[in-house]
Amino acid sequence: MTGTDHAVLVLRLAAPLQSWGGPSRYNRRETRPRPTKSGILGLLAAAEGRDREAPLTDLVGLRLGVRVDQPGTLLRDYHTYSDYHGVPLLSAKTNAKGRQTRTTPAKYTGVTRRFYLQDAVFVAALRGPKALVQSLEEAVRTPVFPLCLGRRSCPPTGPVSLGVRTDSPLKEALEDVPWQAGGQRRRQARGTTVSLEAVIEDPAGDQTAVDVPDTFDLKTGTRFGRRDVRHLWVTVPTGHTQPAHPDPDTGAGRYPDHDPFALLGW
Repeated sequence: MTGTDHAVLVLRLAAPLQSWGGPSRYNRRETRPRPTKSGILGLLAAAEGRDREAPLTDLVGLRLGVRVDQPGTLLRDYHTYSDYHGVPLLSAKTNAKGRQTRTTPAKYTGVTRRFYLQDAVFVAALRGPKALVQSLEEAVRTPVFPLCLGRRSCPPTGPVSLGVRTDSPLKEALEDVPWQAGGQRRRQARGTTVSLEAVIEDPAGDQTAVDVPDTFDLKTGTRFGRRDVRHLWVTVPTGHTQPAHPDPDTGAGRYPDHDPFALLGW
C-alpha cells in the first residue's frame, strides 16, 4: 500500500571503485555484486553525521530496492601492510594473559586481497516515512561526513541524490528512473529499451539477504539480520528513438532484446 505519508528517496551510486562487503574477513575482503542495505544505511548515517553508537532503528525500517544499471567488472587489489614502528606483526596466537604475541620467526609484512567493483552504476530506492526521507535527502546533498560506496577509499562520482519521489511501490520507483549507465554502455545498447536486474525488499520474497545492521559501533561489532528480497527485471528506455540497424559484418543489433550474458553481469 502507498500513501501521502510515505515517499521514496532515489540515489545514484556510481564511482570508479565500489566495494560492498560480504561475510569475508581478515586477509580476504570480498565484495558483493550489488550494494548492501548495511552499506547504504552507513552512507545515510554518515550524511546525517550520526555517531557509530547512534541507534539505527529508523533507518533499518526503510524498504530498499536496487537496480543494476551498469554491473561493472571485478577488480582484485594486492595489498600489503606493516607496523609503522617497524616491529614484527602480531600473530594469531595469544599468551596466558590473552594478548596477541608477535610472529615467530618475525614477519614484517602482511598481505591482504581486497576486491572491488570497477565502473559500476546502481540506482537505489528507499521507501519510508516522508519526513525521514526528506531529511535524508537533504543530508545526502550536504553531508556532514564524506560519503563513500562501501569503503572509505571509494568516494562517489557526481551527485548521489536523484531526489525524492511521491510514494510508490519499489518496482515502480525503479522503473521511473532514467537509465544511469555511462556513455560507453549506453552506446552499446541497440534497442529503445533495456532490461535491468533489480532486487527489492519484499516480505513475500523468495530469497533472503543477510545485510541488516544492528549497529555500527566498533566496540560491540555489527551483527547482521535477515530480510526477504525478490529478484526481478525492470525495463527502462535507452534514449534511442529507434533500434540500431544490424551491422552486416558483425550482426550487432540483429537481436536487440536478447542478451545471453545479462544474467552473468557481463
